[in-house]
Amino acid sequence: MGAELRAIRARIRSVTSTAKMTRAQELIASARIPGARRRLDAARPYAREITRAASILISHGVHADHALLNRRPDTSRVAVLVIGGDRGFCGGFNNDALRRGDALTALLREQGKEPVFYLCGRKVVDFYRFRRRATEREWVDLSAHPAYEAAAEIGQTLVDAFDTPTPRGGVGEVHVVFTEFVSMLTRRTRSHRILPIEIEEREVGGGDGSIPAPLPPYDFEPSPGVVLDLLLRQYVRGGIWRMLLESSASEHAARRQAMAAAGENAHRLIGELTRRANSARQEEITTELIEIVGGAEALSHPPGER
Repeated sequence: MGAELRAIRARIRSVTSTAKMTRAQELIASARIPGARRRLDAARPYAREITRAASILISHGVHADHALLNRRPDTSRVAVLVIGGDRGFCGGFNNDALRRGDALTALLREQGKEPVFYLCGRKVVDFYRFRRRATEREWVDLSAHPAYEAAAEIGQTLVDAFDTPTPRGGVGEVHVVFTEFVSMLTRRTRSHRILPIEIEEREVGGGDGSIPAPLPPYDFEPSPGVVLDLLLRQYVRGGIWRMLLESSASEHAARRQAMAAAGENAHRLIGELTRRANSARQEEITTELIEIVGGAEALSHPPGER
């Protein structure tokens, strides 16, 4: 067998092995997407209801001078949480989050603000470490199956940083970069300011929506201020939880799409290599036949008869 044919067949075996791996990754991602979507669909109404409850509470006359609602006079330091994935093989998912984080960083610095980075996802952490960028906190091994306890820890860490005065190492704003899940084929990388919180007062409309109706009476226990404080902190934790679930579902969908495309490319390459191998084998067979015919011709004419 010729050297060229051996090399082609070795490459066919290598690409076939790669195709099996990409197929396995595609099947794993496909199996995880339904669960991730169910958790996301369950978390989205929770976030909406918390916002609704906070807006109703403020509309009942609770003072909106809570620390989490007010802009800080000093925003020289701002926190940026970048949410990515822990694994690769997901196309441009992690790169899109990193690019969005870099764009947000550039915008904040143009405004005279210095970003302080909080990272979630091993790929994001590796990117920042490779470029020797300073970070405040890092969380890994969450993207495949985010846990609410981790979201609560991240949210509490960001709230504590926001509660701390800026000259003492705190931050005046908190921004989050995450990937929003739209559909199996569509994802949006977004940046959202989560602190200070922006919640508008809620008006309960009349039957036709033209005349606001009186707000229903509520009794707050232990007090409206304490309820608002607990609600706003839960709002932050719930927001981080939803963003982690959005990014997790987006990562699984991106991996499935990327592995499906890689598998198609591998099978296409296998077809091309097989044709090259067949062509090389045919050339070898033709050469062997010519040599056989030439040898037979030489034997049929002894040297004395020439």
